[in-house]
Formats: sequence, structure tokens, C-alpha cells
Amino acid sequence: MMIGKRLRSWTNGWSTTQWIAVSFLAVILVGAVLLMLPVSSADGIMTAPIDALFTATTSVCVTGLVTVSTASHWSVFGKVVILLLIQLGGFGIITVSMALLILAGRRFSMRDQIMIQEVYSLDSMAGIRQLVIRIIAGTFLVEAIGAIGYALVYVPRFGFWKGLGCSVFNAVSAFCNAGMDIVSEDSLAPYVADPIINITTILLIIVSGIGFLVWWDVIRVIHEKKSGRIKNYKCFSHLRLHSKLAIVTTGILIAGGTVLYGLFEWNNPATLGALDGGDRLMAALFQSVTTRTAGFYTIHQNELTDGSALLTLLLMFIGGSPMGTAGGVKTTTIAMLVLTVAAVMKGRKSTEMFGRKIASESLRTALCVVMFALGVALVSSMLLFLTDGFGFVDTLYETFSAVATVGLSRGITGSLSTLGKLVIIVTMYIGRTGPITIGFLLFTDKKHHMDGMELPESKIMIG
Repeated sequence: MMIGKRLRSWTNGWSTTQWIAVSFLAVILVGAVLLMLPVSSADGIMTAPIDALFTATTSVCVTGLVTVSTASHWSVFGKVVILLLIQLGGFGIITVSMALLILAGRRFSMRDQIMIQEVYSLDSMAGIRQLVIRIIAGTFLVEAIGAIGYALVYVPRFGFWKGLGCSVFNAVSAFCNAGMDIVSEDSLAPYVADPIINITTILLIIVSGIGFLVWWDVIRVIHEKKSGRIKNYKCFSHLRLHSKLAIVTTGILIAGGTVLYGLFEWNNPATLGALDGGDRLMAALFQSVTTRTAGFYTIHQNELTDGSALLTLLLMFIGGSPMGTAGGVKTTTIAMLVLTVAAVMKGRKSTEMFGRKIASESLRTALCVVMFALGVALVSSMLLFLTDGFGFVDTLYETFSAVATVGLSRGITGSLSTLGKLVIIVTMYIGRTGPITIGFLLFTDKKHHMDGMELPESKIMIG
């Protein structure tokens, strides 16, 4: 009782950002303890604490980098623990934190309410419980559909129960953009020419990565179209600005990535060159989609040309769209910055898209997110150079994959030193909890000195 009172007293003044960071850290630590138990490993021997912590972090942060094989190292119990951690991580930091706050009976402060309303585009806090239910129900529904797709291949191959287990695990992992699987030691490379596995995985990644806000906006427009309030050719124009930007940017990145991977790898015998024409195109499409934070692969990353490796780093850094399961700095963030550069070059004073002017606060936030994530990736790379000394491209691949919670690697994760693993663990945690959340925790000025005061304006030479 006394401990409970002290805990409530200690956490009573916490902000939402603190709840977000600490709740995810708590889940990771609990997961690490469970994975250390002998019952969690296939051989019945306790897993090394650093590997258990790494696996728990990569699961909750839905990254997919692993130091031990997910398919062979863990027992059924261990795999169930990993599956639950992936699912919790896939729901998202704010969704999980809101659910915990609701279950704890904690009241949302005015600042909390404003933040949640802005994040989820809510008119009021009245529907917050319904919002959490919609996110969880929608997630389970799409994952169930994905599991059926995988089962068409896995059940005939492995039998009903094992095939069903593999199907559910991979569906959750793909939807949550975790990229961990229990079918093969080689991810989905054995299924590079299987259209069912490829299409199911691609659709799960895209649907989850586009974000829950886009889901509901598209559903809203479909209902209005069915009721006759919207004409067919005007459906897209009735979407909200966020949805338009997320859909268009996602389409450009997927199509552009597919074309570029095809150009870079078409004649590479170690990747696409060994496949038939149609399979080459499918593998290029899969690589373009999975780099935006899924972590599965059908072609080996260490066999990619330098051009493809550079393209992968860029796509991993961008990631998916806000309020989805994907990581990265997000499609809308990059789109806003690109459009701002275009506006400056055209001599315009404001950034515009789809007939709307973008608020300066959004642009400042976008710049902050990109610079913070880039800073974390570069610092992590330097630390990893010091601790392990792997090659330049391999190290950048590992750190960019960690900060963007992608999970793609060029094969060095299992060979990392203890210090190197700790570097990646911290990088994954920061990448998942978000640059803005970490920024608030580290840099918020609680005194708010000079609040409301305007300083004299000065210009600085650039270029």
C-alpha cells in the first residue's frame, strides 16, 4: 500500500511525454526479464541479458534487428512473448499510453488533452475511449485478413497448427512493421517468387504504414460517396490535407523506389539478376516497400549495389506516415520540407499544397524532427565505429535502420559487441518513442522565462 501511494505520488505530476517514454521502457524491461527465463529459449538455457534486452527492445520498438535467430533460438513461450511485445509496440506509443492512463483512472490535464486532440485530429476528448477501441479493433481485423493470406501458403507446407501459428506471427509482424518471422532464418528470401507471400506482406506494410488517420478519412469519403454526397471523380479532393499528402507521397516513394531498385539491380546476379522478368519487378517492388520500415527482405541486403544501398538509407530514414505502425521521420515531414524548398526557389513566402497554406509551426516541427533523427543516426554511427569498427556502409545501414525502426541489416547485428548492442538498443528506443517526445523530455524549459516577449529581429547571411 505504501509503495503504491508513493508511486502514485511520484507519477502524479508526470506529463504525457513522460508517460509515453516510461511506459514503453517498462514494457521493454518486463519483456526482457521474461525472455531471459530458460522457458523462453528452445534449448532451455537462460538467454544472455543483453540479447534478451535487445530482443525485447527490437520487438516493442517494432524494429526487427535481432542478435539471435527468432525462428530457432526461442521456444513457443518465447515466441508468444515476442509476438505480444510486437503487438503492443505496433499499437503505438500514444495509443498504449492513453490506454494505460485510462485504465489507471488518471485524468488528462489540459495540456494532455490539447496534445491528444491535435495528434488525432479530434474535436473533443469525449471520444477518446472509442478512439482507442477503433485503433485496436482495426488492427486486429487487418492482421486477421493478413493471417488468412499467409495461411494459404504456410498451412499446406507446415500443417494446420504450425502453419496457422506462422501465419498469425508474420501477419502481426508485417502489420506492425517489425520484420521478424519464425518461418525461415533468411526472412522471406525463400519466397522471393511467391506472389501470395509478397502481395500479402506488401499490402500489410502499406496499409499499416499509411496511418490510422488516413484509414478513417478514406472510410469517411467512401460513406459520403455511397450516400451520394460526393461524385466519383471528386473523392480525392474531399480527403483532408494530411491524407492527400500521405497518399501522394507514399505512392511517389513506392513507385520511384521500385524503378530505381530495378535500374540498380536488374543485372546484379546476386539480387534481381538471378530472377525471371516478372519476379524481378516483384522483388524490386518488395524492396521499395519494405525499406519504409518493415524489415522483411526477399533479396540479401549485403549483396545490393552501392546505389541501392544509398537509396535504402534514404527510404529507411523517410519511413511511413504519421499515426501508423511505421517509423522514420515520416512521409508528410519530408514532403513539407521538399515543398518548402520549392517555394523558396520560386520566391514564394509560404509553403502551399492542394490549395492550402502550411502553418509555420508545422514546418518548424518538421525541421526539428529531421534534424533530431539525423543527429541521433550520426551520433550512433560514430559510437558504433568506435565500439565495433565495421565498414562504413554496414554501420550506416545498422544505425539508420535502428533510428527509423526498420530492421534491415547487412548481417552485422549478431556480431555486435556488448557496447555495440547497447548503442543500437538506445537508438531503437529513441527512434520509436520519437524525436519530438525525446526533445520535450530533454529540452522543455519548465520556467518558461521570457514567455510572451518578442526579441529584436536580425538577419544572418546564408550561402
